[in-house]
Formats: sequence, structure tokens, C-alpha cells
Amino acid sequence: MQQITLAEASQNLPDLIEAALGGEEIIIIKDNQPLVKLTPMSPLKHRRQPGSAKGLITISDDFDEPLEDFKEYME
Repeated sequence: MQQITLAEASQNLPDLIEAALGGEEIIIIKDNQPLVKLTPMSPLKHRRQPGSAKGLITISDDFDEPLEDFKEYME
């Protein structure tokens, strides 16, 4: 864990970002009080796209017909 003052952080932000991306925990302090913890964000999840599987899925014509094994139970 690395603690750095706000003034130092503003001068070295690109280096601090690289360190955080590398797994180092960076705490920015002011007046000896922690203000901010610099950590990498988790990767963004792709939003689902409605209709993206159109044409890839088919349902047979007899989909809703009773199964042969269960016909005796349907009577």
C-alpha cells in the first residue's frame, strides 16, 4: 500500500494509475487523512442486445405435442 499526498498525486497521476492497474493499492491523503483509494475498475460487461440470436434458434412444429412415453397419462 502506498500513501501519497494530494499535491504529489496531482503531479504523478499517470504513474499512480499505472501502479494501481498493476495491483498496487494507492491511498491519496490530505492533512494526514485518507481521502481516496485508487483502484482499477472491473471490466465493463457488454449489454445484451435483443434479437441477437434471431435465425439461430428453431422450434420444431410438434414442439407442444405430448411425448409418446406420456400419452397414456394424458388420457
